[in-house]
Amino acid sequence: MKRLLPLVMLLAGALWTVADAAAAEGSATGGDLGAMHRGMANSKDVGDVKVPKATGADARTVAEIISDRTRLKGKTVAVRGKVVKFTSAVMGKNWVHLRDGSGTAAENTHDLVVTTADEAKVGDVVIANGVVTTDVKLGSGYSYDVLVENASLKK
Repeated sequence: MKRLLPLVMLLAGALWTVADAAAAEGSATGGDLGAMHRGMANSKDVGDVKVPKATGADARTVAEIISDRTRLKGKTVAVRGKVVKFTSAVMGKNWVHLRDGSGTAAENTHDLVVTTADEAKVGDVVIANGVVTTDVKLGSGYSYDVLVENASLKK
């Protein structure tokens, strides 16, 4: 049933959201994947983002982490960025989108997703220290080419 539910939802004209489906199944995945999209309400236009690069040997820009993800896989990085989206308590983690002004939207190298236990607000400038992971597949169609996971956030 769990594997058929997304197909049923699609065929039924998406009458349920992914969040409703997860709630109906007791959230067997350990979190509400639908909240990832509902979290868009937690984002806002933060204007032109220009944030100085973090300092230190592990410091990288958002674009550097995305572009060099294969080489950085399994390594700790530090990235300073502005929080442009924050979604709390999904799959036992908080999900943060950071931008620092590097990269481009056209190449999808401007927005980095970070997982953390720490709290932040949209508009905060933080330094995230975490481990680069690649090719993350969460199920229900959620996959990421690169994530910085289990990060600590410092304002």
